[in-house]
Amino acid sequence: MPSKKPPAEPSEPSFDAPSGNGSGGSGGSPDAKRGKSGKSKKTKQAGPRSHWFVRALGWLFGLALAGAGAVVLLVGMALAMAYPQLPDISGLTDYRPKLPLRVLSSEGQLLAEYGEERRSYSDIREIPKVMQDAILAIEDARFYQHGGVDYLGVIRAGLANFGEAKSQGASTITMQVARNFYLSTEKTFTRKIYEILLALKIERALPKEKILEIYMNQIFLGHRAYGFAAASEVYFGKPLKDITIAEAAMLAGLPKAPSAYNPINNPRRATLRQQYIIDRMLEMGFISPEQHAAAKAEKLRVRPPQEAASHAEFVAELARQLIFSQYGDEAYTRGLNVYLTLHADEQERAYRALRRGIMDYERRQVYRGPEAYVDLPADPKELDTRVAEALSDHPANDELLAAVVLEADPKKVVAALQSGESVTITGEGLKPATSGLSEKGNPKTRVRRGAVIRVIKLVRNNKEEWTITQLPEVEGAMVALSPKDGSVRALVGGFDYNKNKFNHVTQAWRQPGSSFKPFIYSAALEKGFNGATIVNDGPLFFDATTTGSQPWEPKNYDGKFEGPMPLRKALAKSKNMVSIRVLQSIGVRYGQEWVTRFGFDADKHPAYLTMALGAGSVTPMQMAQAYSVFANGGYRVAPQLVQRITDHSGRLLYQQQPKPFDEAQRAIEPRNAFLMDSLLQEVARSGTAARTQAMLKRPDIYGKTGTTNDSMDAWFAGFQPELVSIVWIGYDQPRKLGDRETGGGLALPVWVEFMQYALRNTPVQEIQPPEGVINVSGEWFYDEYSGNNGVKALSNDEHMPATGTEEEKKSILDLFKR
Repeated sequence: MPSKKPPAEPSEPSFDAPSGNGSGGSGGSPDAKRGKSGKSKKTKQAGPRSHWFVRALGWLFGLALAGAGAVVLLVGMALAMAYPQLPDISGLTDYRPKLPLRVLSSEGQLLAEYGEERRSYSDIREIPKVMQDAILAIEDARFYQHGGVDYLGVIRAGLANFGEAKSQGASTITMQVARNFYLSTEKTFTRKIYEILLALKIERALPKEKILEIYMNQIFLGHRAYGFAAASEVYFGKPLKDITIAEAAMLAGLPKAPSAYNPINNPRRATLRQQYIIDRMLEMGFISPEQHAAAKAEKLRVRPPQEAASHAEFVAELARQLIFSQYGDEAYTRGLNVYLTLHADEQERAYRALRRGIMDYERRQVYRGPEAYVDLPADPKELDTRVAEALSDHPANDELLAAVVLEADPKKVVAALQSGESVTITGEGLKPATSGLSEKGNPKTRVRRGAVIRVIKLVRNNKEEWTITQLPEVEGAMVALSPKDGSVRALVGGFDYNKNKFNHVTQAWRQPGSSFKPFIYSAALEKGFNGATIVNDGPLFFDATTTGSQPWEPKNYDGKFEGPMPLRKALAKSKNMVSIRVLQSIGVRYGQEWVTRFGFDADKHPAYLTMALGAGSVTPMQMAQAYSVFANGGYRVAPQLVQRITDHSGRLLYQQQPKPFDEAQRAIEPRNAFLMDSLLQEVARSGTAARTQAMLKRPDIYGKTGTTNDSMDAWFAGFQPELVSIVWIGYDQPRKLGDRETGGGLALPVWVEFMQYALRNTPVQEIQPPEGVINVSGEWFYDEYSGNNGVKALSNDEHMPATGTEEEKKSILDLFKR
């Protein structure tokens, strides 16, 4: 059998050409050969095209690789050149943010902040985990997994931006720190490269916890708040450590856009973002389903921007001035915490008491008319907008709210508040504006539709009622301090700091009136006088050479003269004629020198008899210092405002050291102070200040009322051995308060309200007699001036002799019986 040649492999194409006679090699039919030959021809035609296509692809791929390599090389060279040029990040490794000056009460309540940036630096260990989790959930969920740049996040953001045609960021917290510290906010490719490089550099230099700490303290969160601790105070009025999940989520939404997601400016948008963040926290496993549900349902109380932590603006400004004088501009950036000696609750009570006293006085004044008039639209739909516009020029003054009158007649006034609430005023609430509601009244003071008035909510018969009022023109001041060391416990420099920043406690030089008399009596004790010394309360007249100005015929407040009386009774009843005779007897020069022992300036108390009636000039702070001498047994103490100062990390920079009294501080002898205490206690028991002991229901109260000539200034100065307090009320430009307005009627109620609160936990502590005094028939004397010694009485405005025959004494005493 002839052998057969095996067929070629299908994968190998045949390149044999067919013979001219049609025979082609062994095996197979002509059709088969034609078929194979056809197939070979077709393959020969396709092969070159496929070959060049593959080769072209290879070239393209090679070029792409070369291009990519070139790009990588160029980027690498650029990075290699750029990396050394990156900013020095020592500002982060030794992070010292601009921290404001913070003024706090003795117990740590924030009173005020000074500086461009509100910031309270918190160590990462002090930042609640819930706050950290809220930030990580919305800003950088993989913070602890990446090395500064989240490449997965970059890819995800790129896909999102490509697919949705909208911007989605991929900045990590580290990249945000790099941008906030060293880069601009412009969105360029170059800035992004630097941002990435800086992030990598920061991650190599700092641990994760430190990076997060810097971020949470540095970032701006609106309303001048930098960092989450400051934002917590600004938006919720609470320390960050007390933050809830819902509040943390609200704060965590601020970094995206503080103005757009601000709960004060845009509560709706802020709430939407807060709810989303709460959902993210659940998704990330930071909170449980139960916590998630509770946080979603929680109603937040966002603090109004005008709401102050405490009404201590005047005292905080004093502290600012003290610190600035020592540290200069650095005071506003180095994060000093200044703790004052005052107690926040007592400060608030002093503020409320003074405002209440001034408003009580204001209700007795003639109504001065509305603050403005506005045209109101007839269309009710436009009314609310017009009211809001009108009242924007008349902001609320604490509890005194501005309102636009919608309708008015003598029996009823309806007015709209800035909040949109409508209030109706009737009955007693209309009395302060009676003249403005009268149809026959002055058109310029008429309360009518469109009038902008002030209203206040008062409690009458256990029921809240609205009443018409007006912003007061009168001013006031109150200061309380410890006589033991001069520590200021409360200080209110005026009715309202925003209305008038003049501090009447330290800056207002006013006539003290009768509240100055105790210092004249104190001088007289050293000349042999005592509480039993008889002095005539009779008419007096002095010519111009005696007074230093013009003829003077002084009067008692009530216009009556009661004849001879003991000094104890004369001071209790505040008899002017007696005080003048006492000063005349001891000598005006001696009296002038004596009062300087209490801290008064001699040049502000000219050596004339008018000094006996308090015609000189004092400040309320001076009066507090002076009365402290009586309260502490004779020592003059300087007012102390600052208790301690720390830096932002809590390191103590200054501490007020309590010191025992030094004899160098002694102003008067203990027995002089004690005899004056006895006389001032009588004033508070039975004299012009008798209401103090009656209302406070305790005997250890000492004080003196003061009303100046023509009732231009009203004072009450008083103390308990643990606390001295001074109240003054008057007009900035001195004018009469009113014929019936006195220190006992105006200032004393304010004093009582404050002291009732301040002494609530203080046991009764009457001042004990020191050595060198003796009690005879209920009256206290210096040892050497007891019996037949000392000044028994004044006759013909001269000393009554302490010694002499009984006949001589009788003839002098007879003068007082005429």
